Amino acid sequence: MLRHVFLTGPPGVGKTTLVHKACDALQSSGQAVEGFYTEEVREGGRRVGFDVVTVSGERGHLSRIRDIGGDSLSRQEYTVGQYVVDLPSFERLALPLFKKVGLQDGTVKKVFVLDEIGKMELFSQPFIRAVRQTLDCPSCTILGTIPIPKGKPLRLVEDVRTRSDIRVFTVSKENRNAILQDILSALQECLK
Repeated sequence: MLRHVFLTGPPGVGKTTLVHKACDALQSSGQAVEGFYTEEVREGGRRVGFDVVTVSGERGHLSRIRDIGGDSLSRQEYTVGQYVVDLPSFERLALPLFKKVGLQDGTVKKVFVLDEIGKMELFSQPFIRAVRQTLDCPSCTILGTIPIPKGKPLRLVEDVRTRSDIRVFTVSKENRNAILQDILSALQECLK
């Protein structure tokens, strides 16, 4: 039985845009939606980091470009390429969203947006546990994104990709403008 829908594809292909469009359509039809997106932060036309943004509009840092001239941090520093991950900020915003879904009474299915399960987010062990619990929550359907396989496999991402209750759509420049209805149909099947 189909329970969750995930999008994959190369960076910048439009996965988050499709998730936004799907959420708008779901919310317009009265469907309860919770969760978060990951969005680029740009200054002067240059990407300087990423923020985590909740469906309700709260925003917090996920990562920023390392400040080469700045003081070195005394705490553990997590990096992905040139970006330093702000794990406390990410966890402060994202983790309570999972608790809200877990507190549901189970009579109304909720769509939980999980954009994305990627290298930056996977530095958080509480996040990994919350994703696994939410994947098994009977009253929740996840609409999420995962990166395409590249380099060393990310265990949670591969676990998601191979689950039998998940439909994975590969987004490309060629199909990104035509795939939304297929995603919405899959989500409706999950919500039955």
